[in-house]
Amino acid sequence: MSSKSGGAKKSRAHEGITVKGDNRRARFDYELIETFEAGIELKGSEVKSLRTGHVNLGKSYAAMKGNELFLINSNIPEYREANRFNHEPKRPRRLLLHRKQIDRLAVGVLREGLTIVPLKIFFNPRGRVKVDIALARGKKLTDKRDTIKTRDWNREKSRLLRDRG
Repeated sequence: MSSKSGGAKKSRAHEGITVKGDNRRARFDYELIETFEAGIELKGSEVKSLRTGHVNLGKSYAAMKGNELFLINSNIPEYREANRFNHEPKRPRRLLLHRKQIDRLAVGVLREGLTIVPLKIFFNPRGRVKVDIALARGKKLTDKRDTIKTRDWNREKSRLLRDRG
């Protein structure tokens, strides 16, 4: 088990869950408000590619199209042995949720300005592919240069006020 995952793979191992992809960056960039477990509509070659452990959720997100929720920009590379029956690696994939859950996510996105980010993709004990998604709010990340600029401006402002009076 990977030590970089924070023990996520080990903690779910006793439940029969095998984590295939983890979006650790989402926990750093976003404040996670509410999480959901969703099914995902995949083609056969995508499932085989996932079983080999190839997936990238790095810059992916979920978006509403009509009354459905889609996972956008997730990269499941082609399965070499699938030959001409292969899939498009970055195609939008439909997420399978109950209507009330989709409505809750839609309210969060439309009214509260939140975003939907995938956290993990895994196989449950029944062998089904599931995705943990979260309703999240972006964190305001401060850059070192911005901090220095603000500090310098405050020093300059206080120097000007001191010289004036």
